[in-house]
Amino acid sequence: MLMRNSVRSISIAAEKLLQKKWSLIPLRPKLVKPVPSDIVISRSQTPRDISILAEEIGLENNEVSQYGSKKAKVALSAIDRLRSRGDGAYVVVSGITPTPLGEGKSTTLLGLVQALSAHCQLNAIACMRQPSQGPTFGIKGGAAGGGYAQVIPMEDFNLHLTGDIHAVAAANNLLAAQVDTRMFHEATQQDKHLYNRLVPQIKGERKFSKIQLRRLQRLGIEKTCPDDLTDQEIYRFARLNINPDTIMWDRVVDVNDRYLREIVVGVSPTEKGFYRRAHFAIAVASEIMAVLALAKNLDDMKQRLGRMVVAFNCQGEPITTDDLGVTGALAVLLRDALEPNLMQSLEGTPVLVHAGPFANIAHGCSSIVADELVLKLAGKEGFVCTEAGFGSDIGMEKFCNIKCRISGRSPNAMVLVATVRALKMHGGGPSVTPGAPLDKQYTKEDLDLLAKGLPNLEQHISNGQKFGIPVVVAINRFSTDSDAEHEMIIEAAINAGAVEAVVCSHWSEGGIGCLDLAHAVIETCEKSDNFQLLYENEMPLFDKLNVVARNMYGADKVELTPEAEKTLERLNDAGFGSLPVCISKTQLSLTGDAKIKGAPKGFTLTVQNLYVSAGAGFVVAMCGEISKMPGLPTRPCIYDIDLNTETGEIESLF
Repeated sequence: MLMRNSVRSISIAAEKLLQKKWSLIPLRPKLVKPVPSDIVISRSQTPRDISILAEEIGLENNEVSQYGSKKAKVALSAIDRLRSRGDGAYVVVSGITPTPLGEGKSTTLLGLVQALSAHCQLNAIACMRQPSQGPTFGIKGGAAGGGYAQVIPMEDFNLHLTGDIHAVAAANNLLAAQVDTRMFHEATQQDKHLYNRLVPQIKGERKFSKIQLRRLQRLGIEKTCPDDLTDQEIYRFARLNINPDTIMWDRVVDVNDRYLREIVVGVSPTEKGFYRRAHFAIAVASEIMAVLALAKNLDDMKQRLGRMVVAFNCQGEPITTDDLGVTGALAVLLRDALEPNLMQSLEGTPVLVHAGPFANIAHGCSSIVADELVLKLAGKEGFVCTEAGFGSDIGMEKFCNIKCRISGRSPNAMVLVATVRALKMHGGGPSVTPGAPLDKQYTKEDLDLLAKGLPNLEQHISNGQKFGIPVVVAINRFSTDSDAEHEMIIEAAINAGAVEAVVCSHWSEGGIGCLDLAHAVIETCEKSDNFQLLYENEMPLFDKLNVVARNMYGADKVELTPEAEKTLERLNDAGFGSLPVCISKTQLSLTGDAKIKGAPKGFTLTVQNLYVSAGAGFVVAMCGEISKMPGLPTRPCIYDIDLNTETGEIESLF
């Protein structure tokens, strides 16, 4: 008994030691009116040395690899060290259907965490995606938040960071090169010559590599000596027989370049006439980025990379990365990229930045490993706030049905970001166009127009409720809003089932402007949650599409084009029917048509085609005119961005 009590006492003491509160020393920005540009605010605050911040939140020296003094990689070994520690509350930040300008979801996320950490003195950390450089140089600008709620230095956040996106692009394009090269070599060589080159004699000995042995196993060939294979076995092993019409693997680049959307490869005379139509996508649209975001560790990442399907053979069987022999090489390129990046907010609170899959193409969430790490770092009394891209119909749905399904985690609360501007647009207001002045209807009080847009808010609140997540509505205050407009939104939100609705002014006031939201989130997370997924794995793919479309979008049904029907049959025959679905559609409407606003009901969602992201672990359904390669507008941000050669500072990045 005495020994048992002693062991229990030691366990309790160890737990208390692990659960200690951070010794965080926040920064206090000097608030200026009118609010300056984002880059001016970012430069007005000197970031703390990242090694000091890492130490304050409980990371050890050997778990932090610095990239200068303002950003660092965090080793995954920290997760193992903190495995026995309790988890913090898990909060997902989503939004209503946005205008093309965005409604400040990232800004709200950072304002909330600054309020929780710097002002409520709680362990709180933000998890964010790394932005693509394409939109940064295009029309959207940066994605570091804004005003007095942003990640600093914002230049580092928006440009390169620690090179993860470049690693993804390198790995993606290595695989793309191998696809076309393998087709070329199979087309120009006889079986024996091809086999001898695939399994060469080195120092008088021939042997299969590890990845080749795995291919033999998949083929059911139980031989390990290259010289023992029959002619038929040599043919099956050496020839992938890729059907070029089924190739799903695009090359990528982290630039908005519309002229790469459709290209022809192989036109050089050296390729002997073996050319084909191909495509480029933006780097973050690569399945490898989704793999990076959904992998639980290095081994899981490697397994997922090996499962990626690049095409089908002439018999309709999937061809994987492992079949092409590239799995290990991709894992080597991505080893460091799997480690999350530590940065800080304007108020010196920790931010983990990792992975950047698009929400309207992929699942739109930061990485599982980043969340796992900070849930342990925050501890039982702490808070982890993570963002899901675009509206709840897209990012939050995929956060739950894909990310949480894989990680086994469930959110304690959902923060739904809404603006007067977006709700007026959904009420029938004039078009909102980036770069053009806002119509006066958006800058003066108009309760009738606002009231007509409230069904969109109600649909998004309902979306959270269908997963069993308590919803807190955060109204991102604009200077042109009226109190009466805010009161109308609050009343509608509560009537629709939100547990709380508050007005936030974090853009102009930082964490202080988000204190009401912080208190609402704290109170909400203390309640029990009843999280549930929308569908089970065993449900047929077509039924999964209908469940999401009806529950999240308000559709009546899903309709497949003839091409999509054929692809669905092929995916089911190949064994991919048990995967979750990832619907790729416009973020600007609950429907598949960006021009339709509000919250329409009873419409038909048309699926143009489907493809499998077997490594990431979902089937993508393409709806409407969704391009995986954005283009530059007439006047992109590049006209304003410049380098001051005297100071070395970047100018006009926003």
